[in-house]
Amino acid sequence: MKLRKLKCALLAIVCIAGLSGVIMVLWNLLVPDIFGLTTLTFWQALGLFVLTRLLFGRFGGRRGRGFDPMKSGPMAEKWASMTAEQRKEFICKRRKFGFGSFGRDRFDTVKDEGLNRED
Repeated sequence: MKLRKLKCALLAIVCIAGLSGVIMVLWNLLVPDIFGLTTLTFWQALGLFVLTRLLFGRFGGRRGRGFDPMKSGPMAEKWASMTAEQRKEFICKRRKFGFGSFGRDRFDTVKDEGLNRED
């Protein structure tokens, strides 16, 4: 178990160093020519990587990504207690205010058009 944790820690260090190197190379290739700014050192690229992850993302991978109000909370409870007609009315009201899919098939209006399944 201890060896596994050590391997994971080493892999994380290697990944962070690799990503910092990629950031440094991309910055040094693009930014000085486009914006006239100076080049970055490895440690500055590492700091930039950490800063952007703190401001715009997390270090935890895919866990807890995004917020889906329909999976938990009061809206999920309300949606679960609605009948099919109430759900359709709710969706129509939201579309009236500009929410929903535009130009795509809508899941609540698509009907089974002659598709007969034989069991």
